Amino acid sequence: MKIKVYLNTSVISALFDQCTPERKLMTESSWERLKNYEVYLADRVIEELNRASEPLRENFLNAISNFDVLPISEKAYLLANTYIEQGIFPEKYYDDALHVVIASVNQIGILLSWNFTHLVKLKIRRMVALINTIENYLPVEIISPPEL
Repeated sequence: MKIKVYLNTSVISALFDQCTPERKLMTESSWERLKNYEVYLADRVIEELNRASEPLRENFLNAISNFDVLPISEKAYLLANTYIEQGIFPEKYYDDALHVVIASVNQIGILLSWNFTHLVKLKIRRMVALINTIENYLPVEIISPPEL
């Protein structure tokens, strides 16, 4: 059985980011390794990608066409609110909370992101692990693509 990985929008956009070639190369390398995992993303990721202009939007959507898309459940919104109430994420970064929550409620052990400001941080990982334990969800490893 393959390990499950949730893709944050930042990873998908990095595949086509000409401004940071090193990050693009690391993302492409990680993308190849994704073949060894069950890969998921959420409706929210699709919404975020659809905000891009063409031809980027088409490139984004083609890149993820083989991945499973998860809906955002009522349980996910409740846990996201808990993350906000507990100070893990400020309210203005509710979408970042939702990415972690979707991985949590769907028992996806790894969240892949380039968002070092709000997601890929030791403090966030520890606080999410604590709340997830209290709420009877498994922990989520929030990592950057090179760590995969």
